[in-house]
Amino acid sequence: MKVQVAIDRVELDKAIALVEKFNGVADIIEIGTSLIKDYGLLNLKKLHLKATNSLILGDIKTNDEGAYEFTMGYNQGFDILTVMGSSSLETLQKCYDVSKEYNKKMMIDLLECSYEKIKEISRFDEAIYCLHTSVDKSNSNNIIYELREFKLKFPLIKNIAIAGGINLDVIKKLKNEDINIVVIGSSITAAKDPMKVLNEIKEELL
Repeated sequence: MKVQVAIDRVELDKAIALVEKFNGVADIIEIGTSLIKDYGLLNLKKLHLKATNSLILGDIKTNDEGAYEFTMGYNQGFDILTVMGSSSLETLQKCYDVSKEYNKKMMIDLLECSYEKIKEISRFDEAIYCLHTSVDKSNSNNIIYELREFKLKFPLIKNIAIAGGINLDVIKKLKNEDINIVVIGSSITAAKDPMKVLNEIKEELL
């Protein structure tokens, strides 16, 4: 299981410092949506140069203009870009085509997607499908239950990430589940010692 660390809602200097710290320890370093909105893709090009030993993901949350936004994102050095599952099938297809052209990855954010919508967009064999619980929702959701339900309903989707409220306690429950990526944000980045927490999570998953 790969660990994706999400960096968000911090000043650019701190984001750069965190990328340097996490480089080579986190499998994937995510540059979050708020950072991208605050500073713009063109100002974030330097970040991938600090992550020479980790993949770097741009959480651009594309909803439209798929080919343009994915081309721009990959040209800034991102290895993985996100598109919203609620987008049109045509937008998803354009994003997927660009990801294949650049030999990079597309992550589909399934935030608030119905099972009917997921069924409609489940055709992208090499995409990562991210089960995502909104930070604006309460933490009462049962992550394990939702994950198992998803896998029962969509057995052909093999490349699965999970995000939203993930911490070390949740990791202990998730580690035996057959998923590809676990996405962790403030549990690591807001910790007093982010590297200590990241290493504890990595050790738990061994």
